[in-house]
Amino acid sequence: MQKFDVLIEDTGEHFACADARSLLEGMVALNRKGIPVGCRNGGCGVCKVAILQGEVATRVMSRAHVSEDDERHGRLLACRVAPRSDIRLAVLGPMRKSVCRNSAAPTNGAGAEHCTERSPGH
Repeated sequence: MQKFDVLIEDTGEHFACADARSLLEGMVALNRKGIPVGCRNGGCGVCKVAILQGEVATRVMSRAHVSEDDERHGRLLACRVAPRSDIRLAVLGPMRKSVCRNSAAPTNGAGAEHCTERSPGH
């Protein structure tokens, strides 16, 4: 079993994730935050992320939340992918705004730059 570093670009959070776990399982197991948690089974789309850098192994995902084009461009459900290298990702799912809001510091807005609109993909 190998462990890889996962960086959630929106929050700056890092965590180690074993290749035997999904990215979401790895984050939850270490009591970290950053990727929204929903059904944990690929059916709700809450944990949709863009893999900006790195390699992952994928399991079957609901086409209601991940189109073939999404999959080709690294827009995947964190509960259905496992790392095969260090990963850098951005949150895309419907809870993205709450992740961004939580990452901004109330006094100086530090972290807000992580949540600017961008075109996700490889």
